[in-house]
Amino acid sequence: QVQVEESGGGMVQAGGSLRLSCIASGPTFSRNTMAWFRQAPGNEREFVAAITWTWDGDRPYYADSVKGRFTSSRDNAKKMAYLQMNSLRPEDTAVYYCAADPPTKYDGQYYSIREYEYWGPGTQVTVSS
Repeated sequence: QVQVEESGGGMVQAGGSLRLSCIASGPTFSRNTMAWFRQAPGNEREFVAAITWTWDGDRPYYADSVKGRFTSSRDNAKKMAYLQMNSLRPEDTAVYYCAADPPTKYDGQYYSIREYEYWGPGTQVTVSS
């Protein structure tokens, strides 16, 4: 069982920055796939970013809409994952969710909500114009 919880959401003006944090329990954190999704009102939940473990080191993935603006990272000692969001836009407004997938369950579809069994409750990010 993995428990996941996000923090760090809030309200910011367009062009500003926020850093979301996600704490995940469990013994396999360093090899988990950790991902961020978001859901705006009336929209489906969509992939934002993921960080996957490989023998050559962590590998990040990003949605095209956030590439170059958002950065995912993690601190294995703290069992924390982060999403640094820069140059925020009003269209980034959404509830952001952290998701975790233990290595024994990872099927390679880091972009799919069906890949992840463990989810946090979400944190609201609001970007004003």
